[in-house]
Amino acid sequence: MPKVIPAEIPDASKQLIRVSISEAARLFGVNAQTIRRAIKSGEVTYVVVANRYKINFESLVKWSQQKSTVRAKSEKHGIGQFVDKWKINNTLYSPSLKSLKKE
Repeated sequence: MPKVIPAEIPDASKQLIRVSISEAARLFGVNAQTIRRAIKSGEVTYVVVANRYKINFESLVKWSQQKSTVRAKSEKHGIGQFVDKWKINNTLYSPSLKSLKKE
């Protein structure tokens, strides 16, 4: 009987998340042209897959936090408008203070 070797599960912290231009625009509440300008100026990292831009989500977040207008639009029209709804009020599901790292 052949030995079965389990596939390695990639570390979640090392996986890249990539989004399209339209997804990025919706997430951050900006026009797609704003995202295209960031790509053209080299402010975000990306790859081209099947003639489509796929933007590195981490670089997109860093870029959005550096631009005050993008940050403001993100809070009002993008993903930021949902943050208050995500706050956990039930302590049963809140993270334990012991599990949070102290710096």
